[in-house]
Amino acid sequence: MAECGRVDSNTSHTMDKSITLPPDEIFRNLENAKRFAIDIGGSLTKLAYYSTVQHKVAKVRSFDHTAKAAGDKLYEISMQEEVTARLHFIKFENAYIETCLDFIKDHLVNTETKVIKATGGGAHKFKELIERKLGLKVDKEDEMTCLIKGCNFVLRNIPHEAFVYAKHADSEFRFQTTNPDIFPYLLVNIGSGVSIVKVESEDKFERIGGSSIGGGTFWGLGALLTKTKRFDELLQLASKGQHASVDMLVKDIYGGSYGYLGLTGDLIASSFGKSATADKEFSKEDMAKSLLHMISNDIGQLACLYAKLHNLSRVYFGGFFIRGHPVTMHTITYSINFFTKGEVQALFLRHEGYLGAIGAFLKGAEEDNPNQYSWGENYAGSSGLMSVSPDMNPMQRARSGTFDMLEMDRLERQLVNLPLLQDPSSYIPDTVDLTEDAPAREYWLYCFEEALDGVVKRAVASQPDMPEAALRAEKFRQKYRHKLQTLRQQPFAYGSLTVRSLLDTREHCLNEFNFPDPYSKIKQRENDIALKYYQKAVKSLDELSWEEKQFALVRGVLAGNVFDWGAKAVSDVLESDPEFGFEEAKRQLEDNSGVDIILGVMPFVRELLSRGTEVVLASNSGPALNDVTNGELQILTERIAAMDPVIEAGLREDRLLLVQSGSSSPCLDLSRLDKVLAMVVRERQTDLVIIEGMGRAIHTNYYAMLSCESLKMAVIKNSWLADRLGGKLFSVVFKYEVPVGKPNKDCGAFSPC
Repeated sequence: MAECGRVDSNTSHTMDKSITLPPDEIFRNLENAKRFAIDIGGSLTKLAYYSTVQHKVAKVRSFDHTAKAAGDKLYEISMQEEVTARLHFIKFENAYIETCLDFIKDHLVNTETKVIKATGGGAHKFKELIERKLGLKVDKEDEMTCLIKGCNFVLRNIPHEAFVYAKHADSEFRFQTTNPDIFPYLLVNIGSGVSIVKVESEDKFERIGGSSIGGGTFWGLGALLTKTKRFDELLQLASKGQHASVDMLVKDIYGGSYGYLGLTGDLIASSFGKSATADKEFSKEDMAKSLLHMISNDIGQLACLYAKLHNLSRVYFGGFFIRGHPVTMHTITYSINFFTKGEVQALFLRHEGYLGAIGAFLKGAEEDNPNQYSWGENYAGSSGLMSVSPDMNPMQRARSGTFDMLEMDRLERQLVNLPLLQDPSSYIPDTVDLTEDAPAREYWLYCFEEALDGVVKRAVASQPDMPEAALRAEKFRQKYRHKLQTLRQQPFAYGSLTVRSLLDTREHCLNEFNFPDPYSKIKQRENDIALKYYQKAVKSLDELSWEEKQFALVRGVLAGNVFDWGAKAVSDVLESDPEFGFEEAKRQLEDNSGVDIILGVMPFVRELLSRGTEVVLASNSGPALNDVTNGELQILTERIAAMDPVIEAGLREDRLLLVQSGSSSPCLDLSRLDKVLAMVVRERQTDLVIIEGMGRAIHTNYYAMLSCESLKMAVIKNSWLADRLGGKLFSVVFKYEVPVGKPNKDCGAFSPC
């Protein structure tokens, strides 16, 4: 969150000098903004805009090896400019609206539109101000339609968007795996009143009920009872109150529980029941708590009845009344659990406050059809979910002005589920949830912070011809370190905290400062060297007996997997001993990019092809550490095919396919794979999935259940993780699984590498 200056409507629009972030870090890339939308509520404004972002990408191009100039290099690496689409969403108090509009007006350069889509109750109130300041015509959109469109969008595009709130658990926020089929669901929007909406598809929804008793009721009655006029202050009072001082409980009537009806003694029998008979003054805190319980229980029971009536198990809560406040989420959760006996969970959304603005933007961008693309949250530019609990973060409550940001990047590839997931709705990519595992969280945050100097060094070394690289690398260091500090305090900021999300956040920050592939030159050098040994390695394998060859092939894949600059134990060895080679790696394995792919994976693929197996070799779409990218793999495979008739025949006969995974991470989320890869897997009737590497097979997918045979293999290259799993550094994981009732075949293998 960013603090910003606050001005009245008749004062200068110069922003306060005490801001935490400069305005251009809040309204980022404004000079390239193309389209706007705005959602104005009773107290908060949510602004949305689309921009084009220019950033550097590392491209590889094969050398013409008939030319002497190419030397021994396989390919050349060039830095090119690429333009991608980004969505920006900014949330701030209405008190700042004129200041923000002035800043936007002063920095607009290339906007293509003359219209701003608007929704929310305040859209009419501020219509004249917006049109005068921005010179854009305000086009008002239906509030509920925008809300539903926004909700569908975040559920479809942001993993870990929905969460269950558990006040007394080690982790308050329990993030849910998003079901690939998000419909149908019930949305309970609690503003001044309550609207209950059944959503059946992208464009089909119906308001099936509601109530006049909502957030406005709590605010109005709370003001009368406590003389407190601010909504947040009322909630703060409620968080400190004891409702039993005001409410009449079952035990107050029966002296204990009412066992015959299954009513416990602590159950509320009558809200405010004691105020009619007790001759005493009640505290503001106790009255606010009683009122909050009364309103929440009423809404919870109403939501449960509609959910049962329409046979809906997914119920999302949002609106001004919720707004991420722990005390309201807890009371709603308690109510839902009580009335459904745990059959229905109260679900909340990380980006609930942005739904209207997202929906209004989507309405204005329908000709571009944003829903045809996949989008991903950009952690480098997003604030993340912030706790507003006064106990957890008192400074945040005291700040007079806060800005909250969400950024989403349009992905090059459309992402879908792997068709071979046994149950996509229950699939969880990550092996350990660091949000809930405090010792693991502390270790990995420390580990990533310790590795920061090495990443900065690699980033600078990857761009030797750019003198400003050191300055950009230092800015990356500061930003990523700040992200790690935030995650240490609020591990739930971007959903479930995992090793994968820490790696992704680092990649996003590197890209933010134009370091798209810091390990590109290391990979290039490793690939050049490894290729020279390929024929010798294959010849040695072919001289072995069948059984010896199978062991040697597996050991080769695992030995290649040792070469991982992302693992501290390995990077320390590689830094201190540049001559550390393939045979040394094989000796490191416990019995008692380049090397990985060329000397490890390719001989293994060659063996499968020799048996008549079709192989789909999936690799990263974008760079991550020293993992091979699809562009690099295409060139490597072409060169190997020129010296190996088995690989050449596989390519020529279409039995070896090289496909992008859709990932730019050392880890792998099988629910977000390239649509083309999913189609190939389905068409080829793949019945064996091989997942190789610590990131893909241990940090993620270790427990993944597939509907076909699978093989997960990796080397443990982290001593702490090895200790946790009961092994030693460089121990091997080789996990072969066959689904119950599945016959063994050998007709197709899909191998993410």
